[in-house]
Amino acid sequence: MKTIAFLFLASILSVAVMAQPPKGPVTPGTTFGEITTTGNAVPIAQLPQLVSDKETVVKVTGVVTEVCPKKGCWISLALPGDEKVFVKMKDYAFFVPVELKGKTVVIDGTAQRITTSVDELRHYAEDAKKSKEEIEAITESKEEIRLVAKGIRVQ
Repeated sequence: MKTIAFLFLASILSVAVMAQPPKGPVTPGTTFGEITTTGNAVPIAQLPQLVSDKETVVKVTGVVTEVCPKKGCWISLALPGDEKVFVKMKDYAFFVPVELKGKTVVIDGTAQRITTSVDELRHYAEDAKKSKEEIEAITESKEEIRLVAKGIRVQ
């Protein structure tokens, strides 16, 4: 009986640990995902002019405004004004620590203009631990620029 209880407790703890964003340094030069450099990176403000509804290879630099607190599986970057660029990690191959928020990063990947569904927007709002009222207030899809990062480097 003790063995079963121990295995049950161990499995619950392992699931809880795996659902956390990674811990680690977010100092200049730290990379997540594929190794990337700062060379040829353009400011995030130029991104809207570079992308269309087709996937475009890009390397941009910008400030992280939000990190998924649940797993570190997405981030947002600030655009001029109140707009943001939503960034997902390619194939969920890597996650980033929440300490990345506020840091300037270089992202190497692809960008595309997409329409994000209400269900997906609500999912990300849940990940961000928004209130039930904020989540229910999402009633329309959103046109946005989506970046898919294969590598992120802290500047």
